[in-house]
Amino acid sequence: MPPASTGASTLTVAASNQPSPVAATVPAVAAERLEPGRPGYRRMSFALFAAGVATFALLYSTQALLPAVSASFGATAGQASWTVSAATGALALCVLPMSALSERFGRRQMMTASLAVAVVVGLFVPFAPSIGWLIALRAIQGAALAGLPASAMAYLAEEVRPKALVAAIGLFVAGNSIGGMSGRILTGWVAQAWGWRAALGAVGLLAVGCAVVFHFMIPRARHFTPGSLNPRALAKTVGGHLADPLLRRLYAIGALFMTVFGAVYTVIGYRLVEAPFNLPQGVVGSIFLVYLVGTVSSAAAGRLVARLGRRGALYLAVSTTAAGLLLSLADQLAAALLGLVLITAGFFAGHAVASSSVSRTATKGRAQASALYQSAYYLGSSVGGTLGAVAFHAGGWAGTVTLGLVAVLGVVSITLFGSRAARTERLRPSTVVSVQN
Repeated sequence: MPPASTGASTLTVAASNQPSPVAATVPAVAAERLEPGRPGYRRMSFALFAAGVATFALLYSTQALLPAVSASFGATAGQASWTVSAATGALALCVLPMSALSERFGRRQMMTASLAVAVVVGLFVPFAPSIGWLIALRAIQGAALAGLPASAMAYLAEEVRPKALVAAIGLFVAGNSIGGMSGRILTGWVAQAWGWRAALGAVGLLAVGCAVVFHFMIPRARHFTPGSLNPRALAKTVGGHLADPLLRRLYAIGALFMTVFGAVYTVIGYRLVEAPFNLPQGVVGSIFLVYLVGTVSSAAAGRLVARLGRRGALYLAVSTTAAGLLLSLADQLAAALLGLVLITAGFFAGHAVASSSVSRTATKGRAQASALYQSAYYLGSSVGGTLGAVAFHAGGWAGTVTLGLVAVLGVVSITLFGSRAARTERLRPSTVVSVQN
């Protein structure tokens, strides 16, 4: 199978010739790294799974509550959507500087501090007196969470054997899906009984438990070498990553996948509480059980890549997402739910493949490479959530689906372009030889 269209199987990147901002090194003895069956792997997987649960539960805690938030503050769908977009947007802006700090102070320390601050802020969120305060607190929470995703990806790239990396990152992404699901289900039923403020408090307590588990379970980093912060070298490393067409394609794919997902799940609550479905808030929250499909598809990403190659896995993910968008247009609840299942499965599989490809592709400055991916990813979520609400206001659910299909078409175009670029690169050496002969 030829390389993925993203070129993820290629290990040399433009940034590899750039000095690392912290001169971090990764020992070459792969046998010492974590892998299934070795001591510490299970603890690491469980700890990062808990961190993933807390991250998505906190980050999207208001998403299933948007109709209730709108009613409480007299806000429009677009205004209420900023309680989600502010958090994801702040994360997108802060993830790169946070990743630089992780190069100096350590992945484990940064993840622990990030999760702790986000949890503390989460306990204040339910007491927001206005929509403005709620948006501001959510932005602070998103900024705090920025230290976790990129640090987690870099931690895995350094501590896990390369052949087990996709599966390990898939488990972290699976934790994201469980967090997104449990947070939304919890908020839905608690809000129906006691209101949306109590629901946000319940999510905060869930995150506290996850943070405690993470703190006591995460193994000490054995392959991390700290270094001093160097803004000029950091800028050079980031510039090298951005100059690499292979990484740029991965960043764009992550952003477009998340645009679809952010748009769909920001608006779906409004659609389901209105005609023809007219579902109560608790039932709407339970709809997010479809996140379990994302848990399975992200955890299976490694097997998909092994069987289909990275390019084939991406094509399967994007096709599944597009089919789900089209099916969700039906006014029958069963068909609409099946559409959500397909969208969720396609998104999480695509995200796991793209994010693991970034960690594998960047041989130096891994934290910055992962941070750039996370920035693009959460920027896509922020843009998707806001534009999805605007599209829904202008054209109903069909408007949101149209936005999603445009993003899907973008993923397909990038993948096809990457495939052509990879073929051209493979043919270039043979052409040079023939000319010399």
